[in-house]
Amino acid sequence: MSVPAFAALLERLVFTPGRNAKLALLRDWFATQPDPDRGVGLAALTEELVFTAAKPWVIRDLAVARTDPVLFALSHDYVGDLAETVALIWPVRAGVNAAPPDLAEVVEALELTPKPELPALIAGWLDTLDASGRLALIKLITGGLRVGVSGRLARVALAEWSGQPVEAIEEVWHGVAPPYLPLFRWLEGKGEKPDPREAPVFRPLMLAHPLEDADVAALDPAQWRAEWKWDGIRVQLTAGPGGRRLWSRGGEDVSGAFPEIVEAMDFHAVLDGELLVIRDGAVAPFADLQQRLNRKQVTARMMRDFPVGVRLYDLLFEGAEDLRPLPFDARRARLEEWVARVAPARMDLSAQIAFGSVAQLSEIRDGARAASIEGLMLKRADSAYVAGRQKGLWWKWKRDPLSIDAVLMYAQRGHGKRSSFYSDYTFGLWRPTEGGGEELVPVGKAYSGYTDEELVWLDRWIRNHTTGRFGPVREVEKALVLEVIFDAAQLSTRHKSGVALRFPRIARIRTDKPAGEADRLENLMSYVEARGAEGEGRARRPGRLP
Repeated sequence: MSVPAFAALLERLVFTPGRNAKLALLRDWFATQPDPDRGVGLAALTEELVFTAAKPWVIRDLAVARTDPVLFALSHDYVGDLAETVALIWPVRAGVNAAPPDLAEVVEALELTPKPELPALIAGWLDTLDASGRLALIKLITGGLRVGVSGRLARVALAEWSGQPVEAIEEVWHGVAPPYLPLFRWLEGKGEKPDPREAPVFRPLMLAHPLEDADVAALDPAQWRAEWKWDGIRVQLTAGPGGRRLWSRGGEDVSGAFPEIVEAMDFHAVLDGELLVIRDGAVAPFADLQQRLNRKQVTARMMRDFPVGVRLYDLLFEGAEDLRPLPFDARRARLEEWVARVAPARMDLSAQIAFGSVAQLSEIRDGARAASIEGLMLKRADSAYVAGRQKGLWWKWKRDPLSIDAVLMYAQRGHGKRSSFYSDYTFGLWRPTEGGGEELVPVGKAYSGYTDEELVWLDRWIRNHTTGRFGPVREVEKALVLEVIFDAAQLSTRHKSGVALRFPRIARIRTDKPAGEADRLENLMSYVEARGAEGEGRARRPGRLP
């Protein structure tokens, strides 16, 4: 498959909003494209391709040399995206008649070409392509395709195309490498299922449904087990003779960000748990854990200031024995025995909560906010560990959200199906100035919560009330109030307002409320307790701001 063919796929994915339509595009692509290019494209879509030598600044310097530094800077500021700017501004070179490169050719050349020769190689490719092809090539080289295709969606498409269960594909996915030739042979019925052997592969997690009022009324306490729903990130720990890996809930390898956890995984087992910052046995707010997330390398100081541990929920494998078909009670007993025997460092058990009635459990849930806890998890005693979200087996019963009325300040276009809409909103609250007046200070950004109709309305309002542009960001007239709900408020030195919100989302558009009547920063700060020496903070009361 040539780069132009891959560019056509990316363009169709960007402008195809529906999930089912994206799946159809991917199924057709898997069925029609040859090896190894379809595997290379799959790796690019799932962000499995990493080129260490071809940095974005190489692309930028090439474009500056071909155009003009001032013109390029102005264009980049207006467009906001490096790849799109270079793709559009790159001058056509007369007399170029070389064929566009294949994907496999690009990958091989980037891996084998000496670093000093890379600029000339990339410039030659850019000369052979049109703007769409240049954009695809640059995104392929620098990463971050942003076409609305996750690794999970790609694996679902593979399952629908091949007829194999997506769970079976998930369990071999990390045991094969791009361009996935053994995987495609198996999916086409031309070879055996890849055997990861003892490689540390990811097993799909079991997920919970939100507990609704009707479900609460039907609960029989004798059939259910309760645990805290901790406010960290869900992880899977896989360790054995073939290596050690720490996985996120979506199957992303996060081992590099938490080396102390990987070092402590001196066992042969697969465990399910919650990654938390824990100091002296106390769970810190999620804002502290955010200091450690999305990092490829961490410093000794960061590990000291934000010490992490795993609170264990479940035991999926003990050695080579698969425990997932066992009832939850049996797996829990095995987990407790395993923890007592192995005593893994930086890990402990998530305690079970005794309760005799749903009313008692509801009272326990209402007090969850005070200890960096999102709410409760309810697990049926006889439930096997089943991949995905199976209704009626596990429930999550989260605490009620907090709420503020904030003023829309800035907006930015989204990605994927929202790339043509201003769908990312920065909002602020009022605070007093030294001169006795008031000013708006940003307190958060929201990307969700609104309906499709509200998105269209907001996009139109933003375009009609823009007062300034900063690259891809629009500043708007400070006149629109949004009701924002969130799960917690925590003090933060990284934010100008001094506070960070957990999971902010738009609850409704308050066209009925003047901007001057939006909430004050002091109201939001009343949700937050003072920090200790380690920088901890937590919301202290549920409900609605007065």
